[in-house]
Amino acid sequence: MSSAATTSPSVDKVDGFSRKSVRKAKQKRSQSSSQFRSQGKPIELTPLPLLTDVPAPEQPELFLKKLQQCCTVFDFMDTLSDLKMKEYKRSTLNELVDYVTVSRGYLTEQAYPDVVKMVSYNIFRTLPPSDSNEFDPEEDEPTLEASWPHLQLVYEFFIRFLESQEFQPSIAKKYIDQKFVLQLLELFDSEDPRERDYLKTVLHRIYGKFLGLRAFIRKQINNIFLRIINGFALPLKAEHKQFLVKVLIPLHTVRSLSLFHAQLAYCIVQFLEKDPALTEPVIRGLLKFWPKTCSQKEVMFLGELEEILDVIEPTQFVKIQEPLFKQISRCVSSPHFQVAERALYYWNNEYIMSLIEENSSVILPIMFASLYRISKEHWNPAIVALVYNVLKAFMEMNSTLFDELTATYKSDRQREKKKEKEREDLWKKLEDLELKRGLRNDGIIPT
Repeated sequence: MSSAATTSPSVDKVDGFSRKSVRKAKQKRSQSSSQFRSQGKPIELTPLPLLTDVPAPEQPELFLKKLQQCCTVFDFMDTLSDLKMKEYKRSTLNELVDYVTVSRGYLTEQAYPDVVKMVSYNIFRTLPPSDSNEFDPEEDEPTLEASWPHLQLVYEFFIRFLESQEFQPSIAKKYIDQKFVLQLLELFDSEDPRERDYLKTVLHRIYGKFLGLRAFIRKQINNIFLRIINGFALPLKAEHKQFLVKVLIPLHTVRSLSLFHAQLAYCIVQFLEKDPALTEPVIRGLLKFWPKTCSQKEVMFLGELEEILDVIEPTQFVKIQEPLFKQISRCVSSPHFQVAERALYYWNNEYIMSLIEENSSVILPIMFASLYRISKEHWNPAIVALVYNVLKAFMEMNSTLFDELTATYKSDRQREKKKEKEREDLWKKLEDLELKRGLRNDGIIPT
């Protein structure tokens, strides 16, 4: 059997968020893990009968023997060694994949540790160090795992095992534990995009099957994101910016946002500190996904927005101030006092106050009507007190504009009240006419 470099299908699409440690090369190159070093002498595996060739009662025991055989690993960097045994193991793995897909009754309690042992022996390994610092997905090809002819089948087998109708998480959790998950996450450093695709599926299945591991998985992924983003080199690559816009920003829409929002907000701020030009797409993204019916999420969004404004550059602030403060104005007007309170706390932030003061001619007209109305009508006295402080701050910033807006607001309100009065009078006349028509029809008053 030839090496993975000649038997594996080509990879047309490169994962743009892979590690930087992908070798620069015109051809796809195979890599070897330290696990697959030559053992110095040929490996011999005793051929076993096919599972379908033995009676059903004997199949579970034969299944365990085949799992044990597949714990043997080979050196795929030596393309001429153990060819017959490599092919035997590959065919055995294929058989195991088919068997767990269609068979019933094989998954005894004894099988669980043997399955996890076989999978662990094959996939958990020290990944090789990389000899390059940069990876250009437009020009470079990924480095492929030499052992993929076996590794792919092991992943496929494990996925079918996790998806089996007979799979029992209550038994499997003894062996698929936090240590197993940590080792699995470390494999995402693999340069082979095919392996990362399988890893994502495996992790998704484990997350779905093991409720007790969910919080741990989320925490570890949070840590990985923080480590990755902190390690991004400058200037940021296009794929890193795409990751921000296409992955991190849409994560704000999930129902369980509260479970990881603090870490997500930290990641967003890290991006903006590395590249301030990303501020506008980030804030516009948050405004696009702003919650409509969940006050708790609105409070979280407002908190994150304040963290962003703490690091925003004045030139970037000018680009987004109008849509931003239209949203803040809506939040200030919220009947939910926690949303209104969180928005009004922006005026306690010295840096945000300096930005507002520099751009008061734009921001004050956006905010004034909401603030003035709330000061007269809001049901919560604490909110009214905060609004008075904000109005006082605006008056001190730009008294001339404040007076103009006050006069305009009062004039507009008088016109609105006049129109309301005219509408009420008109409806009253219509009601009177309708009443008279009814009385005439009833003969109570003469026509």
